[in-house]
Amino acid sequence: MSEATISTTAMGSAKSSESKTAQVSHKAKHIRSWGDWLALILLIAGALVMLFPIIILAMNAFKTIGDYNATGPLSLPAHPTMSGIVSFWKMSDFPVKLGNSLLISLIVAVLGVVLSVLNSFALGIGKVKGNRWIILAIMLANMMPQEALLFPLYTMFKHIGLYNTQWAIVVIFTIIQSAYGTYLLSSVYGTFPQAILEAATIDGASRWTVLRKVVLPISWSTISVLFVFFFVWTWNEYMIPMAFLMDDNVQTVPLALATLQGQHTMDATTLAAASLLSIIPTIIFFIIFQRKLNQGIVAGAVK
Repeated sequence: MSEATISTTAMGSAKSSESKTAQVSHKAKHIRSWGDWLALILLIAGALVMLFPIIILAMNAFKTIGDYNATGPLSLPAHPTMSGIVSFWKMSDFPVKLGNSLLISLIVAVLGVVLSVLNSFALGIGKVKGNRWIILAIMLANMMPQEALLFPLYTMFKHIGLYNTQWAIVVIFTIIQSAYGTYLLSSVYGTFPQAILEAATIDGASRWTVLRKVVLPISWSTISVLFVFFFVWTWNEYMIPMAFLMDDNVQTVPLALATLQGQHTMDATTLAAASLLSIIPTIIFFIIFQRKLNQGIVAGAVK
């Protein structure tokens, strides 16, 4: 047998052994231990527990009042109908309330994120004099209950003519959300790598350029998480909008749900339909931004 034949045979054997080793390691990666299966089962059980109220809500939203009285809330609808959804849609003028909630929540989320980033850049990276005391004051302001703000805010907005308008809610919650965002982001920006900032400064970058081309791309995941939280928190707010939005044409979805419960005797199926309609937009919003939310949470955990 020639040397070339021996070399070829040896190379073939080596490749074959490498292929088998790779297959074995690939299979080993997919072998789950009992601990993995237990964790998976617990996560599935937890997800079902979390989804159970929404499932019950959806089941009752498509029931007739006769089905609900006959079989109770835990059974599937025998005669599915959208009468409860249509009834709430008409009674509450839902498209107007939905538009108000979307407008207020989106504007607050955008403005809150912008103010949070600018404030945090000044406090965390700009090293404003007395930044620690400013952050402490912001943290203490976040701890103040909203009930304590109602009367002074009512007096102020009554005098400037913004009472009973969406802009009153936008201004109030932009400040509230940006205060929390400033407190959170300033701690993140305070640990920002100084070497990167110094390199950008040596290259002639201005503060605005450093913020736009260095800080924002690195912290975009955290900013996305703030945007999602600001939107959902503002959407779910009830007490301050209840005190500042009197007319039907400026009220939000949570107010519409509470107002109809007080003005009309709503059966259980209509109430379930109203609740389902009120949470669908936030669920859709979470689904759209789910990837960014996960990236931000993972980035925060790694940091």
